[in-house]
Amino acid sequence: MPFTRDLNTEFKQEFTADIKKEIVAFANTQGGTIYIGIDHNKNVLGAEQPGNVLLQVVDIIRHTIKPDLTPFASSVIEKIKEREIIKISVQRGVARPYYLSDKGLTPSGVYVRQGSASIPASEKAIQQMIKETGGDAYEQRRSLRQDLTFEYLSTELKKQNLHLEPSQMIALGLQSTDGLYTNLGLLLSEQCLHTIKVACFQGSDKSLLQDRQEFSGSLLKQVTDVYTYLDLFNKTEALFQGLERLDKGDYPPEVLRETLLNAIVHREYAFSGSTFINIYDDRMEFVSLGGLVNGLSLEDIMLGISQPRNEKLVKLLYHLKYLEAYGTGISKILSGYQNSKTKPMFKATNGAFQTILPNLNYAESSVAAHKAAPIITDAQFRLVLDGVTKQGSITRQEAQTLLKVGQTRALGILQKMVNAGILNKTGVGKNTKYQA
Repeated sequence: MPFTRDLNTEFKQEFTADIKKEIVAFANTQGGTIYIGIDHNKNVLGAEQPGNVLLQVVDIIRHTIKPDLTPFASSVIEKIKEREIIKISVQRGVARPYYLSDKGLTPSGVYVRQGSASIPASEKAIQQMIKETGGDAYEQRRSLRQDLTFEYLSTELKKQNLHLEPSQMIALGLQSTDGLYTNLGLLLSEQCLHTIKVACFQGSDKSLLQDRQEFSGSLLKQVTDVYTYLDLFNKTEALFQGLERLDKGDYPPEVLRETLLNAIVHREYAFSGSTFINIYDDRMEFVSLGGLVNGLSLEDIMLGISQPRNEKLVKLLYHLKYLEAYGTGISKILSGYQNSKTKPMFKATNGAFQTILPNLNYAESSVAAHKAAPIITDAQFRLVLDGVTKQGSITRQEAQTLLKVGQTRALGILQKMVNAGILNKTGVGKNTKYQA
């Protein structure tokens, strides 16, 4: 019986646990056969205790390789030249990439066949296999990370009387039927790799940066935290019609919420970049990666036609009541400006989508008069001013300690005082200071 060690054939003089690398490599490439009891010179030596070796091979295939490879791998005892050997037959699997369960979907866990050798696959090769077997929908492909936690998502689901049980994980699309987390699971986990970056500029261009923040964690937490942050810059102006006072915000709250959600649910997460939000005196700009879904034009979108790129993400946000209805985002944004002379603008390229929200109050008042009525209490007002008087300035962290409040609340109080003209803000990031 002729033997040739090549792309599809491997010889092992004796059994070792490392044989699992060859099994994975064959399953990820073109399939192949492994012989235990034949050395590299094709000498048939026989396997010691072939019955025990066969049981160990079966155990390795069943318990150390994921996804389940048992339908595509078999092992038997054969007799050649009166000696018993183990023959392991591996087919190319349909759920590639297969990997060592203790290493995960990393180059140290995924092997492929190259010539007569089994070598670690590159990350690019791993991603290509995932795409080939999982389709083009990013959210449905297996995540490269499997060490995921879902504390924030679990809390949000409980508000709707839902529990994050294994069957629910599969139903929501967070896990596939083989128990592996999907990219949707990654997006909604604390380990989400994508972030939202927000920058605030003085004036109508990027020449003077006032503040910047980057929000991470589960997409659900990012949405909540970013909306809270944006609301700090949604100043209110008092208008009077006769004796009636009308408070008018820079941006309709429902429009801010809808624009933020649109930027999150329709972006292409196969791109690794962040979602960007820029705040200027006269507008807010939201930029998400991915452009429009293939086949749709900007004119289609303006007519109310919607084809979500991340269908399972949209469905989950709908069940959690983050979204009120499918495909109504653009119309809601436009309706918030129906009585305004300035309208939102939408721009689409092959790689990005931008929404520009005009500041409703900017054109109706001068920048100097563009202030919001402080909503802080007198006690907090005095504490902050006392701190500024004693020190000459105060930081957000010092205000947080002084007021005994959380970071977001302290930042909100300081920002309201800036909006009201009570304090002036200088510096950026950790160097930001507030002065009278």
